Amino acid sequence: MEDQIPYKSVPILEAPPLELIMERTKERKPFLIRNFDIGPCKSEWTPEYMSQKMGSTPVKIHVSIHPKLDFINKNFLYKTLPFDELLTRISSRKSENHFIQENELYYLRSLGSDRRGKDVANFMNDFPELAHDLKFPKVFDEAAFFSAILRISSAGIQIWTHYDIMDNILIQIRGKKKIILWPPSEVEYLYLMGDKSKVIDVERGHPEKYPKFIKAARYQCLLEEGDIIFIPALWFHNITALEMSVGVNIFWKNLPDDFYDKKDTYGNKDLTVATKAFSALENSIKALDTLPFEYKDFYLKRMVQMLQEKLESIN
Repeated sequence: MEDQIPYKSVPILEAPPLELIMERTKERKPFLIRNFDIGPCKSEWTPEYMSQKMGSTPVKIHVSIHPKLDFINKNFLYKTLPFDELLTRISSRKSENHFIQENELYYLRSLGSDRRGKDVANFMNDFPELAHDLKFPKVFDEAAFFSAILRISSAGIQIWTHYDIMDNILIQIRGKKKIILWPPSEVEYLYLMGDKSKVIDVERGHPEKYPKFIKAARYQCLLEEGDIIFIPALWFHNITALEMSVGVNIFWKNLPDDFYDKKDTYGNKDLTVATKAFSALENSIKALDTLPFEYKDFYLKRMVQMLQEKLESIN
């Protein structure tokens, strides 16, 4: 059943100059950058090299026996491993030392240095032993930088569909990834809970449970070693590691600083204006719950009509 849902291909830029990359980001659509010099990491970052550089540095990871990770229902455990032990387990596919079973899967999304999770991840500061090996296109002002995240995963791991509120680039260093993306305009078909989709099997789509999902227009690409993909803010994405995978994600603020929640360390909290609007909407709905059915039905439909008219006026 895989890949039965139609998709458009993400466009590829071959060895583009920085000026062209920056221009394309303004179009607010994903694109893939190929043959950009990402530095010695492409050849150097073997499991052995990375283990030698980082040693037993502890890292917090996701552990699961399910390839399709589900953040909403938490089909994984949070654990801590030494960095070199994590790479040993991922490389061997099966391990005598395990948390659940010998063929369990692992996913590292690096965090900041604060154990309470109160600071933002910055790969350049958190992994200085590796950071000098990496180059990436500087498509944003230094003041707009938000975070840089090291991602390492077992072959087969699929990360739940979600959106981010900031622009980002994903630099693929080891292994290949399959990436599926949906424009923000398809939000009504994606069955959201917060910033995440309830649809876990995005290949089948569960038409009996999520009948609208198949209507969502999607884009798709294969991210190979050395490739970089630009993912604009609000674009939904689902990423599968086809092989043992190592990559670095760079996020930056594409809007003025005041739009963002200053306490957001993960970059996944909605813009403050939107959060206030959602809260006001929830309060309005609760207020209408005090009315008899025919009145509640009437006023809810009027609210929907107001929103629909607003959407039509801006599209």
